[in-house]
Amino acid sequence: MGLISFLKTVGRKLHLGGDEPAAAPTPQGPTPEQIKDLHDRRRAAAVVKLIQEMGFTVDDLGVRVDGDNVTLTGTAKTQEEREKIVLLVGNVEGTAAVDDQLTVAEVAPEAQYYEVQKGDTLWKIATHFYGNGSKYPVIFEANKPMLKDADEIYPGQKLRIPPQS
Repeated sequence: MGLISFLKTVGRKLHLGGDEPAAAPTPQGPTPEQIKDLHDRRRAAAVVKLIQEMGFTVDDLGVRVDGDNVTLTGTAKTQEEREKIVLLVGNVEGTAAVDDQLTVAEVAPEAQYYEVQKGDTLWKIATHFYGNGSKYPVIFEANKPMLKDADEIYPGQKLRIPPQS
């Protein structure tokens, strides 16, 4: 899929602790580069944990964090799982882009991504994409387990819009 942009300032928090700016390095302390590398590795580990906690499995999962960019590698079972994993990671606060290098074991048509705007509802989004607001459960189901409630979407969040069947 390639590089997908997200709003860095919205989304789920990873609660890493120590996210506050580091104090100025001392002569015997770590360099700014070492501090950044440590923070990136902690974020990568937290992203792996989040993917696993949501019930996704990826063969040979690789997560690399470089500042606000996350690169994902490995093989997901399905195209749907691949897209959900990318959205899960992209909708984490502090992530500006996900470089999706995941492959899939079962190839299927790709979904579209949609960035929620102020005033949007799943009904309104379903009307836009499917011409029928009552098809909002299709979008809700396509974004589980990231969405727990159809009424809890927020501006800047990205959603999967599966192809119309």
